[in-house]
Parts: sequence; C-alpha cells; structure tokens
Amino acid sequence: MTNPSPDSIAPTLALIEQLAHETVSTLPPQFRALATHVRLRVEDFAEDEMLQELGVDDAFDLTGLYDGIPLTEKSTADQVTRPDVVWLFRRPILDEWAERGNVSLQELVSHVVIHELGHHFGWSDEDIAAIDPWWE
Repeated sequence: MTNPSPDSIAPTLALIEQLAHETVSTLPPQFRALATHVRLRVEDFAEDEMLQELGVDDAFDLTGLYDGIPLTEKSTADQVTRPDVVWLFRRPILDEWAERGNVSLQELVSHVVIHELGHHFGWSDEDIAAIDPWWE
C-alpha cells in the first residue's frame, strides 16, 4: 500500500487550531488583545452533553460554540471560575467546507471564530460583518 499524498489527508485538529489563532492575530487591534484571553479549543465533535444543552440533534450541525460570560455581562466583582472558550468542531467544519466548495478552509475557520468571538464581545451582526465581510 502506498502512502496517501498530503493533498488527500484531511486537515488535522492542529491545523484548524493554527488557522483559528491566525484569525485572532488579524483582528482589529482594539479586539485582538482581549481575544487572546479567550481559549481556543478544537475537537472533532461537540460532546453529547453540549449538544443536549443546546438542543442540537446532529453533531454535524454545530461548527463552533462560545462557552463563557460575554464581556457585556461581566463585572469586576465576578470570580473567574473557568476561562472563556471558543470551541471549534473539526468534522462539522470540514463537512461544511466540502459542501460549500467556494471558500477556503481559512475563510470558513475565520468565519466561525469571529462569529463565536462575537458572542464574547457582544457584537451585533453589523459588527461581525464589519470584521468578517464573508458573513454577509
């Protein structure tokens, strides 16, 4: 059996994470520093418990999730019990990427990261569109 060519290997969890970090590094300066405090986690799929809490029946329907308290709701008196996290789910992202066929993997990962960071920052759809024109 021959080894598969690099072009036929599905993007790894590490590659998705790298693309997510690249997205954060290109955010406008006023958001970039704050976004680096949000942890980025990449898994193949959301855990069953997450899916149940969200009422999602099919794990392929969830490409990303913000888990935390939005900055618009935080208080300096709050005790930090766990970090804010943006979850990215590799298999649903890859499925959407393949189905679309008209965007790069970087564009799709960036779109998901920016959308989830939007929940962290309390951004409106217009705010998201200003940063991620692909949103429109």
